[in-house]
Amino acid sequence: MSGPFPDALRTRFQRLIEEGLSGRAAALRLKLSPATRARWGLAIRRTGRASAAPQGRPRGKGKLDPHRGLFAEIIAQDGDITMPELASALHDATGVRA
Repeated sequence: MSGPFPDALRTRFQRLIEEGLSGRAAALRLKLSPATRARWGLAIRRTGRASAAPQGRPRGKGKLDPHRGLFAEIIAQDGDITMPELASALHDATGVRA
């Protein structure tokens, strides 16, 4: 899956719309597809901005997040620890398998 369009392009599209160009004319000038033009135009009308949606998984939702402090403590004691050793230490301390 490709990444989102740059914010600079979104800003240029929004600026063209605010200057009075139609969404179609602005999209043609910037070589955007009709679908992109429609999505960005709708976002501008709804929120006032055509910013990209956040990418990736939300932070703090995994099963290991509650053990973040334990990981920091173990790594502070041994900065050269391997992942299998870290997983073993987690299991010994909490019973959780990573």
